[in-house]
Amino acid sequence: MKSQGNSGSGQQQKRILIIDDDPDTIITFRLALEDSGYKVDSYTDPVFAYQNFRNGIYDLVILDIKMPEIDGFHFYQKIRRTDSRVKKCFFTTNDERFQKEYGFDVFKQEFFLRKPIEIKDLVHAIKKLLLR
Repeated sequence: MKSQGNSGSGQQQKRILIIDDDPDTIITFRLALEDSGYKVDSYTDPVFAYQNFRNGIYDLVILDIKMPEIDGFHFYQKIRRTDSRVKKCFFTTNDERFQKEYGFDVFKQEFFLRKPIEIKDLVHAIKKLLLR
């Protein structure tokens, strides 16, 4: 297991699940977050990801909003029934329209990150979200 100073001394390694139908996005985000000390699992198929999702495993789930078969908001609604404590972060290119369309306008802006995103901004946002 990789030991990183960024993950916090004496703290358990945080686990993140990334679900995005774009394999390049998955690889880029996964490598950046693993380099920052996180344990990362990822899926390009949201249906398969949901079938393998288990309560209490992840600290954070990162979801692309626009995916085939199950969009990010519906995926979130499904996993919330299984694990209500897991934090979530949505990736989108049109965040405001989707938030209102799906009734998620109650979420604060930190839950929504716009793609494309710089790696340093991604890591900073994830650290901030996990500390909340």
